[in-house]
Amino acid sequence: MKKVLWTLAVVVTILCGACAIISHGNGKKIPLGKDADNVKIAIAWRSDTDNEFCTNMVEAFKAAGVDVVVLPQVKAPYISYDGTTVSASCLDSAGIGYLNGEYGAMVRTKGNEGSNVSSVLTGVKGVVFTGGEDIAPTLYAVQEDWHHVEADIDYNAARDVSDYLTMLYCLDHDIPVIGFCRGAQMLGVVSGATMIQDIPTWLAAQGLPYNYEHRRERAGGENYRDYTPHTVTIADSSLLSKFCTTDTLQGCPSWHHQAILSTKNTPLRCVGITTTSGIDMVEAVERTDKHCAIGLQFHPEAAIAKHLGKGVYNGNANVFMPYDDAVGIFKTFIDYCK
Repeated sequence: MKKVLWTLAVVVTILCGACAIISHGNGKKIPLGKDADNVKIAIAWRSDTDNEFCTNMVEAFKAAGVDVVVLPQVKAPYISYDGTTVSASCLDSAGIGYLNGEYGAMVRTKGNEGSNVSSVLTGVKGVVFTGGEDIAPTLYAVQEDWHHVEADIDYNAARDVSDYLTMLYCLDHDIPVIGFCRGAQMLGVVSGATMIQDIPTWLAAQGLPYNYEHRRERAGGENYRDYTPHTVTIADSSLLSKFCTTDTLQGCPSWHHQAILSTKNTPLRCVGITTTSGIDMVEAVERTDKHCAIGLQFHPEAAIAKHLGKGVYNGNANVFMPYDDAVGIFKTFIDYCK
């Protein structure tokens, strides 16, 4: 479900080196500024840069001292495109909008073979994966059918391909990554984790009640569904613990209906949990074999936007995580990208 608040104007960089350059989302080369202390951080491609999951991220990094740009789209030569979108021939036959099994398998097996990813990521020192649409279940290590929840049909095949290949390249080349919500799930999918496609459905299958702790239940007639706050406990001695001032993060903004189910038999480690209906659910993961590869199921960038009084966020910032705690996550990521 896309949540649009305001139009993201021109996203410029104040990243690294007076003579360095980086590609903006439209493919134009933009000179980088001098004030980023040799850090060049970029947001993985998305076509809707006015979406709040993107605009909040820009604000969060700006608050942490770095301006970011959106990367160009990563495309695979074995996928057919109509402009920036994936052609219908590569999508499911029911018209839901996700990669069909054949092309999902191609992405997983061929990966970046012949893609433009190395050009896209030239000079980039860290990549941010933002929230947004559901990830095609055909990209899972064990492919699945879609969740069949009609109210939550929200797929973007072009973004799935671009994100998967970008994440894969970053992991292969140990480029620091941090993913939020969908971005954390993409880290899980690329790493082979098992997934929950719909939390309410999954809990019901376990015979458990659900109070919509991860995303507010839709109210009739509302135009905007705000985040819901919950607590996340961070594992001691984890990389993520170095990003946080406390091992118990209160008021983490949450807005998702999917999640990582298990990291068993993967290079991932679960390093953050929240308890829902008596079950410890994954809220943060990290790759133990990489310099910095972290996924957060929650949205600290939204807490920053709320504390800054952006958009509709005025008035309820006090129920979400403190500004300094949220900004600290981004400042630490910047340090790991240096």
